Amino acid sequence: MFKKNLLLLLGVIVLALLPILFLQDAEFGGADGEAEEAITEIAADYEPWFSALWEPPSGEIESLLFVLQGVIGALIIGYFIGYMRGKHTKDHAKH
Repeated sequence: MFKKNLLLLLGVIVLALLPILFLQDAEFGGADGEAEEAITEIAADYEPWFSALWEPPSGEIESLLFVLQGVIGALIIGYFIGYMRGKHTKDHAKH
């Protein structure tokens, strides 16, 4: 089991590093920027019908909140996986 997990982890690391190594001149922008650029090309005079209730005071704080959101999501998913694994192990120990 450990060997299988180690191979999966190595596979994930290789998949994450390949684009960085082979596409060094590429831009890794987000979908929001791409969408804004496409909308600007299609309709230059477009005005958004909705604006955010609160905007972070700087780009760094916006990035921090984005990362924090990802960390909280990862913790919830990790907790759920650990809980289910513990429950499965406990059920296996009874039988």
